[in-house]
Amino acid sequence: MSLSDHPRAYGTVAVAVAFLAGVLVTLGLKDLYPDLERRFQQRAAAGGRRKANGSALRPKPSLFWGGGPVSLEDHDGDAAAASGGAGEDGIRDGIEGCIGRTPLVRIRSLSAATGRTILAKAELLNGAGNSPKDRVALATIDAAEAAGQLVPGRGDTIYEGTVGSTGISLAALARARGYRAHICMPDDQAREKSDLLHHLGAAVERVPVAPFADPAHYVNLARRRAAEHAARHADGSVGFFADQFESPANHAAHRRATGPEILRQAGGRVDAFIAGAGTGGTLSGVARYLKEDARLTAVRVVLADPHGSGLYHRVRHGVMYAPTEREGTRRRRQVDSIVEGVGVNRVTANFEAGRDLVDDAVRVSDAQACRMARWLVEHDGIFAGSSTAVNCVAAVVTALSLPEGSVVVTILCDSGTRHLSKFWKHIAEMGLEEEGNGSKPEDLLALLEIERPTR
Repeated sequence: MSLSDHPRAYGTVAVAVAFLAGVLVTLGLKDLYPDLERRFQQRAAAGGRRKANGSALRPKPSLFWGGGPVSLEDHDGDAAAASGGAGEDGIRDGIEGCIGRTPLVRIRSLSAATGRTILAKAELLNGAGNSPKDRVALATIDAAEAAGQLVPGRGDTIYEGTVGSTGISLAALARARGYRAHICMPDDQAREKSDLLHHLGAAVERVPVAPFADPAHYVNLARRRAAEHAARHADGSVGFFADQFESPANHAAHRRATGPEILRQAGGRVDAFIAGAGTGGTLSGVARYLKEDARLTAVRVVLADPHGSGLYHRVRHGVMYAPTEREGTRRRRQVDSIVEGVGVNRVTANFEAGRDLVDDAVRVSDAQACRMARWLVEHDGIFAGSSTAVNCVAAVVTALSLPEGSVVVTILCDSGTRHLSKFWKHIAEMGLEEEGNGSKPEDLLALLEIERPTR
């Protein structure tokens, strides 16, 4: 009896052959692409919060699809491009490629002291100016180039009023993109910041501290210098005012990249996010991403604010004033604190872009910031600046208000090397660096004079 006499037998044999071939192909794919399972597990670990823009399996014609083998395409670079970076491995294109995809670090001592997991986004490891402002500076320059406001090689100059970090990031990226930088800053900031700007090739104007309503305020001066550029140079070049406090590119950069990075690195769980606000871009951008884009409405967003800043009152009471004055009447220094980089006494567009999503504010004293900075060195080897110390104090306070096991995220803003002549000098004057003088206490809450909540 031949198979031709039994058509059903043909079908049975065909099914058996197809099944066997499928098994062989599956085993072959596993051998040919051993990282396939790993890639899909990594995507799953992100909690499914990103759509399939990670690794994707795209079939190309093969034995059963009409041609060659299956091809794996890695789309992780798409997300990295939004923050100026590249994939985890490979060559980065210029210094801009070293911006973004910074690590999320568990701060062991703070986690142990609170019974909650305290994580910090290490923005001080950004590769251009070593702060969160790298993201803002790159986004600002990209937007200006797209709009034709900046043209490489034309001799254009980027102007900005800054207390330091944004200017440093702009100065580094200006050189990388073929521009000049002109930075105006108050003369009470740490000297090493203006020295670094000078070495980066920027023109630096240190000006007396003045209220924002004064035309001599450092931001107003930078705006005026940009407007006067064309007339002063008469060479066809343009003066561009970066306007970090008001530019939407600021908070958009953090909403587009910093927020998604945090959530992915935290495995999809964030119970609270804490950050200080200078311009307010980091706080607003990350808050918008977490609460609106990722729809994590239960995430607690908390402002960390130094003494003398009006933002604490803006969040808590809806008005911008300190206990000793009404809104808009300040004539003393901008913020009565040795902390630099966070805390202002005016409303900025970037802070207002996310203020409705800020749940609370924590006020941090200079003494608390100094003690926290020293604690981080002694217990975790983290040498940080003043704004990072403020963030970490507020992170501890916030963590203690949440259930045990909660995940709290904050920002490591910049290195203490930019704060040697002011903030760290004050720490030394407090005696915190002297051996046997409380430089390494075991009770963090007692050191910071924070009461442990009773439950």
